[in-house]
Amino acid sequence: MAIALLATACGTSEASGPATSPTGPSSSASAAPSAESSSSSAAAPSTPAAEPTAETTATPDPQPAPPPPPVTVTGTPCDITEGACVRLSTNESWLISEGKVSYGPVPTTSGRPGYETPVGYHSVLWKVELDYSRDFGMAEMPYSTYFVSNGIAFHEGSLTDESHGCIHLAREAAAKYFHTLRVGDQVQVVA
Repeated sequence: MAIALLATACGTSEASGPATSPTGPSSSASAAPSAESSSSSAAAPSTPAAEPTAETTATPDPQPAPPPPPVTVTGTPCDITEGACVRLSTNESWLISEGKVSYGPVPTTSGRPGYETPVGYHSVLWKVELDYSRDFGMAEMPYSTYFVSNGIAFHEGSLTDESHGCIHLAREAAAKYFHTLRVGDQVQVVA
């Protein structure tokens, strides 16, 4: 009986019940069983051959492969293909075009404690060629290229004093960023 149960669990058609002897009390009166009668046993239950059940044959759905790790642009810590890359720990920035560095690295300064420049993926939101910081004494912000909605931008500024969150660039670099970056371009800031 254990063999019959095992066969049923494996889904074989021979698992229709225990085998009976043709000469035993439950055999048919015919001495030579025909091909028709040999395919079904008199002692076999009237159920069809065991079929695989979902419980015994189900396999878990295949899971998608994890995404490949991002490929960084050579010479930068960023994986964007168009826009600007900033590394806060080394005070550097690059312009990237078609997955390659097109300008930089250039020196930067970023947000001081309490005004940290936010890391992550951003987009250029708007640009103002000569803007002023209303929050900080109407300080000039030439070539402002904004990438965070609360007023964080690339702009010309001190390369020795930390900012209030913006990325300070030298005048030439600020002008290059302003004229190269378009609204919608990516900006990636890494620690």
